[in-house]
Amino acid sequence: MAAELKPAVYLLHEQTDQWTTKGAQPSWIVVRTGVEPASIVSAVRQAIWSVDKDEPVWRVQTLEDIVHAQLATPRQSTALMNAFAVLALLLASLGIYGVLSYAVMQRTHEIGVRMALGASSGQILLSFGRRGLALTLTGLGIGLVLTAIASRSLSALLYGFRPDYVGTVTAVSLILLAVAAMACSVPARLASRVDPVVALRNE
Repeated sequence: MAAELKPAVYLLHEQTDQWTTKGAQPSWIVVRTGVEPASIVSAVRQAIWSVDKDEPVWRVQTLEDIVHAQLATPRQSTALMNAFAVLALLLASLGIYGVLSYAVMQRTHEIGVRMALGASSGQILLSFGRRGLALTLTGLGIGLVLTAIASRSLSALLYGFRPDYVGTVTAVSLILLAVAAMACSVPARLASRVDPVVALRNE
């Protein structure tokens, strides 16, 4: 979590001797400009050297550079969380595909019996597709409820996170539904093409 903002005081250069040790001067100045900051760096150096030619001028930074450096750690944390989220989506997709496809392949005998009794390939695909998608929709429903609960707390932990997650949830749900449909349809289609006699004989 980012550190809380602390009080700050901005002073004129002439007033700094009231706030620092005797003889010490601030090691930085702030310049406000209406043009590109990089274009006036040389002019600022010349202005400083016109007052004190021995004054070193180094580490010139824009406000954007300073903000970027301060947000580097939260930004990296967010990128790491995104990488873990993509990995979790991949593992969930592989898990759904593996479990559903294995369940369908285990029912090859049932497919053979149903085909022997006159069921068509389309009916078998529709039946297994409904079962697999029903399980997937149940899991997605539970996941959406947990997502809604967890999203509020995540806004305080992740930089740039907003509770408006409809687009992301929709995309992830569609991906998982597509994976589940493929997991059900591919092995069921392969099993439906097997000769019912062969399927029953194997059992």
